[in-house]
Amino acid sequence: MADHEDVRRLALALPEAVENEDGLGYRVRGKQFAWVWHERVVQGKPRVPRPDVLAVRVSGQAGKELLLASDPGKFFTEPHYNGFPAVLVRLAAVDAEELRELLTDAWRCQAPRDLL
Repeated sequence: MADHEDVRRLALALPEAVENEDGLGYRVRGKQFAWVWHERVVQGKPRVPRPDVLAVRVSGQAGKELLLASDPGKFFTEPHYNGFPAVLVRLAAVDAEELRELLTDAWRCQAPRDLL
């Protein structure tokens, strides 16, 4: 079972990864690779941060569909992310090693070639 502190520790261990000023996301050279999901609780109202769910970049639609099909208890999406290369991860459903893999893959999607 992972939590937001695990996300922070693992994300910042990646080369040149930095935390957003609001503490809700992580970037590599200006490109975001993971962030706290903001849920639309009430239509027409601002989205609400959900630190128990992490959005992570994926390599493309095929990678997204593969993760979503692999375990709907861990991975999901919403209409806001249709066509966007990211999946939502329920942190309570993943362990630290799986989270490390997800964050590393997300980081690789955004890191410049010379950093890989």
